[in-house]
Amino acid sequence: MVCPATAQPEPEPAGTIEELFAALESPLLAYALRLVGERGPAEDITQEAFMRLHAQFGEVREPRRWLYRTVHNLALNHRRDADKIVPFQPAAEDTPNPATEGPDPGLLPDEQLLRWEGIGLVRLSLAALDERSREVVRLKYAEDLSYREIGERTGLEAGHVGYLLHHALKTLAAELARTGLVP
Repeated sequence: MVCPATAQPEPEPAGTIEELFAALESPLLAYALRLVGERGPAEDITQEAFMRLHAQFGEVREPRRWLYRTVHNLALNHRRDADKIVPFQPAAEDTPNPATEGPDPGLLPDEQLLRWEGIGLVRLSLAALDERSREVVRLKYAEDLSYREIGERTGLEAGHVGYLLHHALKTLAAELARTGLVP
């Protein structure tokens, strides 16, 4: 609807967050699914958008537009972050484990020592995390679970899983930077 005095669109009637959720949850989920291609992350993104709207509901003039833009931005962030993640591939039982089998013949001895030292520093940094954070990191990177799936296993909300994972990774990065393994 256009306001005749200014020829500008009038702000949407906000309603309640519950009404918006009932009306927009399915369309936003479908939109997020088209953007990221996986149901678990799409559900997490949609939930995160509604959580953010809830936190600032009083300031948002056009909640429908705001939600779609937030889902769009969160999906882009997810895709960008997913490109940075190298999935953990556990060694098959018949494949030798280079950390236990001996040096990699393609590496010079000093390179191999640096590699083993790096692996050890990562393990020590992981061990320094609290048990819940270690478990969240393990479920995310070793089992490749979505925040929702991690939440189901641990009893945590998906948003809290993201919070824990973010802070665990920041702690790991700071510790590895302190040891000089990463810049």
